[in-house]
Amino acid sequence: MPAPDIAAPFVDEEVRELLDELADPEQERWQRVERRILRIWSQSGSASADLLLQRGRESLRTGDPRTAIEHLTALVDHAPGFAEGYHARATAFFMADQYGPAVADIEETLRLNPLHFGALSGLGVILEELEMKAEALEAFRAAHAIHPHRPDVKRAIDRLELALEGRPL
Repeated sequence: MPAPDIAAPFVDEEVRELLDELADPEQERWQRVERRILRIWSQSGSASADLLLQRGRESLRTGDPRTAIEHLTALVDHAPGFAEGYHARATAFFMADQYGPAVADIEETLRLNPLHFGALSGLGVILEELEMKAEALEAFRAAHAIHPHRPDVKRAIDRLELALEGRPL
């Protein structure tokens, strides 16, 4: 999976600048930049959609993926063009061990926002769980190309490269 173009035309100027900052391997304040990007991606433009996202995320935080799925399904029904709704629901499906629907929602997230590094790394996690190591590595590398600072993604890449090359860890 090649790294998406950060200059993609669907990305607004503020997010483009933040993604450029995030892509800089020397960026020391990457967590702050990441939080700003995620905050922007979490704004649907609709108060009711934002409330459904908030309720879904709160259900995830309390360990209730079933209720999260209900809120987030209402969200994607209400705002089908809102990538973060699908991403949050993919997380809920994953927590409920429903990998098929999780992957479908990740695919929709990436259709709407190909630069969603969280969706790409989530896809890598699921694929690795399913023992699809080469595909997982591809997803993690795509996430890393956009966001080179996440230690969990770097560890996954290192682990999968070693596993696929047949060398012991």
